Amino acid sequence: MKYCKILIVDDSETDLVNLRTMLEGSNFEVSTASSGEEAISKAEAESPNLILLDIVMEGIGGYHACREITKNPKTAHIPVIFVSSKKQRADLMWAMKQGGKSLVSKPYTKDQIMEQIETYS
Repeated sequence: MKYCKILIVDDSETDLVNLRTMLEGSNFEVSTASSGEEAISKAEAESPNLILLDIVMEGIGGYHACREITKNPKTAHIPVIFVSSKKQRADLMWAMKQGGKSLVSKPYTKDQIMEQIETYS
């Protein structure tokens, strides 16, 4: 797999660590953010190839952060994959309306995450 900069955004420290551990050592440069606000600023500052973004967070949630990222000309090109406990088809449709490319439901497998990275990075 090609080199890829990935920004992981989740307000759960456990989920951040789990996902980061899953991706490290696979030719990825991984950075993390624990809020929607931090995701927006890091997306612009770091210009990752892909963002894995939780939906439900304190403050600015994932949907709001995605809208901000996709409307900013400096970050609009970055694909956003939502990672969430939401599992209904309506959740996927809503995620895509917010500017996301896909949604991976928790609990997820490494293969599911890798497939999304390969498809959208």
